[in-house]
Amino acid sequence: MSKIRVVHYINQFFGGVGGEEKADHLPELRLGAVGPGMALSQQFGDEAEIVATIVCGDSYFNENTPAALEAILGFVADQKADIFVAGPAFNAGRYGMACGGVCKAVQEKFGIPAVTAMFGENPGVDGFKQDVYILETGDSAATMRTAAPVLAKFTLKLAKNEEIGAPTCEAYFPRGIRKNVFAEERGSKRAVDMLVAKLKGEEFVTEYPMPHFDNVAPAPAIKDMPKTKVALVTSGGICPKGNPDRIESSSASKYGKYDIDGLNAFCANCAETAHGGYDPVYANQDANRVLPLDVLRDMEKEGKIEKLHKYYYTTVGNGTSVASSKAYAAEIAAELVNDGVQAVILTST
Repeated sequence: MSKIRVVHYINQFFGGVGGEEKADHLPELRLGAVGPGMALSQQFGDEAEIVATIVCGDSYFNENTPAALEAILGFVADQKADIFVAGPAFNAGRYGMACGGVCKAVQEKFGIPAVTAMFGENPGVDGFKQDVYILETGDSAATMRTAAPVLAKFTLKLAKNEEIGAPTCEAYFPRGIRKNVFAEERGSKRAVDMLVAKLKGEEFVTEYPMPHFDNVAPAPAIKDMPKTKVALVTSGGICPKGNPDRIESSSASKYGKYDIDGLNAFCANCAETAHGGYDPVYANQDANRVLPLDVLRDMEKEGKIEKLHKYYYTTVGNGTSVASSKAYAAEIAAELVNDGVQAVILTST
């Protein structure tokens, strides 16, 4: 019996090309297993082999998705693959978005199964869990040792067209697909049993988990705006011309803090957007359209606010994970409170 033919997708880091400085690496085909593919190959044993590995930079894929997919699908077409595997991406946001996007495209183009793996807060999960199987991993490559066996086992099962169990059994993220199953006890009894367990404070597993939403208490209204120090913060990616801190256009791994003391408005020669999720033309022509520095200066002169904070903060919301966003917000908020800021104008795109 011939081995299952696997094509594997990884980013520039796991491909040994380099780190963030090589994130613009163009899609490249290598024969055999590379990087994490070696761990997968060990788990496959004699049942499957990685016939080819595709390496692509995270920034290149997310900023040039149509061209990247065209090249990647061309590579896959020549390999006669039985299944496609991407990652694991862990909590690397741009990598996760690439893994999900490539898996979806391969399934649609060639009709072969595809699977990837990543951390629950990776934006790739929300972006593609309904389209492809995404197995759950830890948040960093330090968990590769436990992620590889799970990914390899699921890959073999999927390639053999074996029955895939429920998400809780197979460790993949729920895809919103309902299946009829036969249970030993009828629903009314199961519901009562869960209720009794809940009332007793005992553990139970619901059969219909509800979505979880953060509840954020609104801040009290500002009583005296003319005596209020205001700051500007944006997820619209407005940064100094040239993007000196190299804030990524998608799945940003950082935010910027820039001095606007003495600056009355942004101009086309001093500011631009790093954001890759909307047409940048109008923002690059006049960054005040996204971050209204000009209006806040007018309000400052008219006495409608006491003072505009000397720094503004910026990042890119496009594909950036919730975990990263919360971390940025906590750091920025702490600085603003320490600097005596009482109100924030938060703009998006």
